[in-house]
Formats: sequence, C-alpha cells, structure tokens
Amino acid sequence: MFDSLAKRFAGIFSGLGSGKLTERNIEDGIKEVRQALLEADVGLDVVKGFIERVRAKAVGLTTLQGVRPADQFVKIVKDEMVALLGGEPARIRWNDRGPTVIMMVGLQGTGKTTTTGKIAKFLRKRESKKPLLVAADVQRPAAIEQLRVLGKQLDIPVYAEEAGRPPKICRRGIERATELGCDVVLLDTAGRLHIDDELMDELEDIRDRTKPNEIWLVVDSMLGQDAVTSAREFNERLDVTGVILTKTDGDSRGGAALAVREVTGKPIRYVGTGEKLDQLEAFVPDRMAQRILGMGDVVSLVEQAQDVIDQKQAAEAAERLFMNRTTLDDVAAQLQMMQKMGGMKDVLKKLPGAAQLDEAQLQQAMPKDQDIKRMIAVVQSMTPAEREDPKLLHMQRRHRVARGSGTSVKMVGDVINMHRQMQRQMKDLKKQGLMGKIAARKIQKDKKRRLKEKKKSGGSEFGGWFAPKKA
Repeated sequence: MFDSLAKRFAGIFSGLGSGKLTERNIEDGIKEVRQALLEADVGLDVVKGFIERVRAKAVGLTTLQGVRPADQFVKIVKDEMVALLGGEPARIRWNDRGPTVIMMVGLQGTGKTTTTGKIAKFLRKRESKKPLLVAADVQRPAAIEQLRVLGKQLDIPVYAEEAGRPPKICRRGIERATELGCDVVLLDTAGRLHIDDELMDELEDIRDRTKPNEIWLVVDSMLGQDAVTSAREFNERLDVTGVILTKTDGDSRGGAALAVREVTGKPIRYVGTGEKLDQLEAFVPDRMAQRILGMGDVVSLVEQAQDVIDQKQAAEAAERLFMNRTTLDDVAAQLQMMQKMGGMKDVLKKLPGAAQLDEAQLQQAMPKDQDIKRMIAVVQSMTPAEREDPKLLHMQRRHRVARGSGTSVKMVGDVINMHRQMQRQMKDLKKQGLMGKIAARKIQKDKKRRLKEKKKSGGSEFGGWFAPKKA
C-alpha cells in the first residue's frame, strides 16, 4: 500500500547542505513532502498540520556534529510521522472477570468477517487466548456460513443462530463462551453498502447490551478518503476504540492509514496484508513510519520469520549447513519459508533501502514469486538420490526433471546453482576462520549444557552413574 509513498520519500531527503537547517534550505524538502502526502490521498487539513509541525521543528535546528542535515531532517519527519500514526502501539483492554468482548463493525465489503477470523487466529497464537466467534450478521446471505467455514479452518468454535435479533444473539454468544471457557469473544456484526440509521441503531443496541471491551472498525484502505469519511461517522455514533485496515496489499496510495488516525483520534490496531488467514500484522506506528520513509522494518520481518519457521527443522538444517552436508531439500525448504512469509516482494519491502530500488532492480535482486513455486516443483520432481547429491544430475536427468516439473532445463540449472552458492558461502566462511569460531562457541555451549544437565541429575560432568551425588 505504501510502495509509491516510500519511493517518493526515498528521493526527497538530499541536497540540504551542511550546518544549520534554515527555512530556505529545507523549503524544497518540505514542498516534496507535502506533494508526496497529497498524492498519497492524505487529506489537505492533515497535510497542513503535519507540514507546520515539521517546519517548526526543522527551521533553526543546529545539526549534531557528524550528522548530515538531510539525516536530521529525516529524523524530524519520521518523529512526526510516528506521532501522526498514533505514537505508542495501543494495548487491548483485557477483561479480568469473564471473557473479553471485541465488537467488529464496518461497512459491507470491507472484509470484516475474514478479518474477524484473522484476529481470532492472531490472538490465539500471539496472546495464547481461546477465542469464540459469534455470527451476528443475519442480513448478508451466507455470512453465517462463511464464519462457520472460517471457524472450521481455524479450529475455533462459532456460535450462530439461523434467525433472531443480533443483540440477543450476541448476548447468548457471550454466555456460551463462558460455558466453553473461552476468554475472548469476537462479535461479527452486520454491515451495509452505506451508513444508515437502521444499521447504526442495531450496532448501538448490540453495544449497549454486550458492553464490549473493544469496538474495532474495519476499513477498506482501497477507498481512500471515503474510508476516512466512514471512519469519522462510525466513531461519532459508536466511539470506536481502534481501526483495522484491510487490503493494504492492494494498489492504494496509503493516505487512509495516515488520515484515519488523525481524523478519529483512535489508534490503528492491525493491517490486513493479504487474503490468507495468517496475513495480518499488528500495527506499530514506529515500524510503519520507518517502512513509509524507506528505512525498512526488520523487526516485523524477524517476527514474521519466527511464525513460519519450524525451530527443530531450522536446527537440523543449520547442523547440515555447519557440516557442509546441505541438500537440494534444504534449498526447497528455504524457498517454502519465503512463500509462507508472503513472497519475496513482501520480504524485500521490509529491508532497509528497498524503496530506492526500481522494479527492474528488485526482479534482479531476487527471484519472482512464481519462479519460487517452479523451483520447489523442480526439487520435488527429483529422486531422493538426486536431491541428496546434485552431481548426479547430468544433462539427460535435467531434461527429465524439467519435463516432470513443467519447467525448463535452465530452471533446473538455477536450482542447482542456488545449492552451489550455499556451499560456496560456507567455504568462504571457513577461509575467513569464522567457522572455527562458530565451532568453538558450539562446543563451549554444548559443554555448558551437559554440565547443567549433569548437575540436575546429581552427577559430575562425566555422568551421574559414574560420580554419584555425595551424601
């Protein structure tokens, strides 16, 4: 969503000279920042306030020794961007007595029901919660069935009634959550194609009867300023406690995210980054500001990797890499991990400096997502012996693998070259003496672990059976 905005900012912060930042030498930068925000569909009032705050901080500020004025200006813009996005990440108001009730509201077509399922999965994984989904949308055809299907996919219970008034359904859903021992209830309420009194009256009735701990507004980020308008109206009637932006992987200009927080005064809680149920990220203003300004978001990338990496498999792969016994199965495992993380494009977006690369440079830097799928198919079309020892893959066998995977001989060669590159990197580490240091650390770590285990068992380093615990 922020691709175009990030690229604009990447080219702005230069040519500010040295020494003191004055109104004259920052005016060009201010002008570019204003233009970038307006083109991103940020409201004029929001842009005006943002620019005034940046100018007030920048003009007359003396840069620190060794720090370029451009970098100082970037810091000012980043700090104001963080403030614009909400400052500190918002915390959920958990209920200590009974289940925490979260009411999901929004217009029809924003992805509210799917987002409800995503949040249930997120809270179960990240917060160790036991959620219950309540189907309170009796207006939209198949809305109840959609939530049931999501619940089945996620193995999360769903409370639903075929008919009835939504306020009472929600109340009974909360009672059911207490019976099942669920500590979070997500109310999937009805939406409309437009805001009307009937919709808002129903939502107010649900709010009054259920007393939710949180009311989260789901907003389609593709709508631009229309999203900001609907957010304002929902907030005036319901006093929402947070906003969730969906479809941020689309080709929108990003202005909604920057303006919703300013207009409503309510924090953005999560962003939906794709259609899959695990493509939801917690919204952290500092990280998002860094991403918008082309600084990357390595912390989110690490968290994303931790979610998809199997620790046992990773340890085994590291051991094979350490012993220089990597196979083509290891190459396929790395490619599959990239797929689970959203593909190469999503990974690159979170790396510092990626915003400065154009499309051609990005394609050159990493394989395309469709090529990753083909490479995995190449490995899967090989025999176990060929995956173990790529040297067996002479030209005739490569033709067979290419036919079996529906790819080309060149693609087979690319996979083999990727494996060779892994081995070459390990040899380079050994030449630099780094592998010896790693090995020494590993031996020392294993020794400490054995000592700890022996102390627990009451023995010495040589084994509890040989040196029994003293009386």
